[in-house]
Amino acid sequence: MKKKIFIPRDISWLSFNARVLQEANDKTVPLRDRIRFLGIFSNNLDEFFRVRVATLKRMIQFGGKKLNMHRVSNPHAVLDAIQLTVLKQQSEFDRIWAHICTEMQQQHVFLINEKHLDKEQQEYVKEYFIDKVRSNIIPLLIEDVPALPYLREKSIFLGVVMSNVSQAYAQKFALIEVPSRVLGRFVTLPEKNGNKYIILLEDVIRFSLPYIFSYFNYERYDAHIFKITKDAEIDIDTDLSTNFVQKIEKGLKNRRKGKPTRFVYDKEMNSSLLEYLIQKLHLTRRDNIIPGGRIHNFRHFMDFPDVFPPHGKKLVQPFTHPALQRRTRVTEAVLEQDIMLCFPYHTFNTITDLLREAAIEPDVVSIKITAYRLAEESTIVNALINAARNGKQVTVVLELRARFNEEANLEWKVRLEDEGVKVLVGLPNLKVHAKVCVIKRRNLKHTQEYGFVSTGNLNEKTSNVYIDFCLLTANRNIMADINRIFRYLENPKSDAPLLACKTLMIAPTNIRQQLTHLIDKEIKQTKAKKKAIITLKLNSLSDEKLILKLYEAAHAGVKLHLIIRGIYSPKFEGAKAKNNVTAISIVDQFLEHARLYSFRNGGKEKMYISSADWMVRNLDHRIEAAVPIYDPEIQQELKDIIAIQLSDNVKARILDDELSNQYVPAAPGEKKTRSQIEIYKYLLQKTTVRKGTPALA
Repeated sequence: MKKKIFIPRDISWLSFNARVLQEANDKTVPLRDRIRFLGIFSNNLDEFFRVRVATLKRMIQFGGKKLNMHRVSNPHAVLDAIQLTVLKQQSEFDRIWAHICTEMQQQHVFLINEKHLDKEQQEYVKEYFIDKVRSNIIPLLIEDVPALPYLREKSIFLGVVMSNVSQAYAQKFALIEVPSRVLGRFVTLPEKNGNKYIILLEDVIRFSLPYIFSYFNYERYDAHIFKITKDAEIDIDTDLSTNFVQKIEKGLKNRRKGKPTRFVYDKEMNSSLLEYLIQKLHLTRRDNIIPGGRIHNFRHFMDFPDVFPPHGKKLVQPFTHPALQRRTRVTEAVLEQDIMLCFPYHTFNTITDLLREAAIEPDVVSIKITAYRLAEESTIVNALINAARNGKQVTVVLELRARFNEEANLEWKVRLEDEGVKVLVGLPNLKVHAKVCVIKRRNLKHTQEYGFVSTGNLNEKTSNVYIDFCLLTANRNIMADINRIFRYLENPKSDAPLLACKTLMIAPTNIRQQLTHLIDKEIKQTKAKKKAIITLKLNSLSDEKLILKLYEAAHAGVKLHLIIRGIYSPKFEGAKAKNNVTAISIVDQFLEHARLYSFRNGGKEKMYISSADWMVRNLDHRIEAAVPIYDPEIQQELKDIIAIQLSDNVKARILDDELSNQYVPAAPGEKKTRSQIEIYKYLLQKTTVRKGTPALA
């Protein structure tokens, strides 16, 4: 039997990041947003090296040992391909940035460095350094140290070479960590003649090097930026004397010692200093030593100063769902009907209001909720604390291994417990990724339960930029299954509560089997000469077992509509299968984060929203939930949203075997459809038709 081929997930992910880079290159995108996309590209790449490249290196290190990860057959070859792809993308990044700098100047915005300062600007920078910067830097002389000090990840460092003209080889090396965490990366200089000037913090330090090192009386100072990326995996030790929280805390401390997975440096760096750093960091050819330009840590450019002329009105202003506009309380509406929120179009305030109402309502006796990533100033947490203060039984499941949110979640744990909230901290072998909530109210007559299932995090900040679905419901069967999830999380010794779920599809117990069954039903339909359609909207599609079922379905004649934002691993073979597949990726102003599975099911459509992508980690190593959509009006609304996305010919790219990222072309005479804007108009129009003037949040 011919071996089935898949696109390596890591190479496919780099192709997704190339789509982000395309947005930075799109001149129809406002200039500040294009700079922001460069920042997103850079931040994505940082996390990729911290997680995926580190994982590939672990696969090589541990050989054939079984790890809780998606196996790669030839990690050496994938690492080599990553290195080549990243170097090509870095070249494209540099080209785009050079064009953007030119366009910035045309808009009278100038990003200047220490060599371009006039006398007035020099005085301003000198004062800024003395007032703000000097107390936040600690220069380290390093050429004689046996080992480099701890170099903080996510920071950038200036490698300084000091010398005299007459003694060029008598050099002294120093390191300075750029304190962007404290001061920010950008310093806005006084405006002149209608021109706006910005200097980077590292260039303020470069300008001040003679002052910083005045004690040594050197004549020449060369300083170049570099950064390192480290393995971000948290190793959980097997010490039986420590509890799970202590193991997480220990893992966070050990993360500081993570092995470097990438070293990025200014290609103009002094060769002696470069060789010294590579040696002291114990880097090899396989450690992704990447030469770059003068500027690194472009992730900070997501927060580039807003110094550009206004570019039209804001594309989306969140509004209240029509079912809630004439209501004083969210709770009343949810008890009467299912409500589907679509962020960021619908306001996230609805979720906060639902919890606030529960916190003060006398009849509410308990609130149970899962939390993965919370906002820094979380109104969700405030509502839960108020509920506990008002005597409600509040249970919060905090996932301590939510990557890069571990420390924040440990702090939330302490704060919540101090307020009387019962906090569960996830499970050693399973991440809790499901986004579910159940609220119980009880009076003399009866008990009612209501809550929600969401595709995204309970995070007010990300809800403004992530597209997610959230079902508010009082459906008894759904609430019963959510209660079973919490029963398992409270006492995970037995899978029985999860296995008893009858309405939700649950990972890791039954979601894989049920999805396989639903695909098989579509195959059976098409073999019976009946219409068969599978529609998937996901962040990532890389699970090989389910992809094999999709191969089978496409070859049998099932129509596949795939909207996949990020990783896309299928390689459909043969003209028949390819003709049955429409696969696109949409990258635009908002991050496509919602997951939806839809199966035609012989005309009795089965539709689910979920927190789970079709990846090994989601289906086998996490607690996930997929909730069925029963309400015909909501089903139709979701079908309309999917139809709009499938008609996108502005921001949709074709997903193909070559990873070409070609835009979906508009047919001759076809109108331009930018799905994120059209969906906003669609939802706003539904609001206006049903309820009159929409209430903007």
